Amino acid sequence: MVLRRLTLSDAEAIFDRWLSDERVSDNRVSPAHKFISETVKKLETICGQYDNEDFCHWGMELKASGELIGEIDLYDFDEQTGNCEVSYSVGPNWWNKGYATEALREVVRFAFETMNVHKISAAHNTDNPSSGKVMLKSGMRQEGIVRDMIRNAKNQYKDCAIYGMLQADYENSNTRSNSQGDS
Repeated sequence: MVLRRLTLSDAEAIFDRWLSDERVSDNRVSPAHKFISETVKKLETICGQYDNEDFCHWGMELKASGELIGEIDLYDFDEQTGNCEVSYSVGPNWWNKGYATEALREVVRFAFETMNVHKISAAHNTDNPSSGKVMLKSGMRQEGIVRDMIRNAKNQYKDCAIYGMLQADYENSNTRSNSQGDS
């Protein structure tokens, strides 16, 4: 997989593959896009922020086919604490194939090694346990559940499981991985 900047020419793929899909929007705060113009507007906002050094939003592209299958971003950087959050969306045709885990692992590495963050947090609706598995496989730990944390586009309140990873956790897991590889 390649993580790359999105462009306006990606609008149709993004609209068709995940942003217009109710199965994806059920796990997001924002509703499914009904018109491609909504996707274009979102992309204009994203593309307009790429010059900011702390703007971290990528498309997930399969190396073999060049298909754009999802997006992932780091956001809400808190200068005082050094913390940030991560979110991702993948089109349903690519669910349960390891792509979200691969992308999240790379973004976690980037956050700690390049952005030097202290902690990364993420949340998922408790009725979407697959997203929790992605977070666990990426080295994050569940820290709790917040009741009625979000209200989705269908006006439904959703409990969310909160996950996090500290830079120390990341460094310890890499030290263990490297020492096991040496034996």
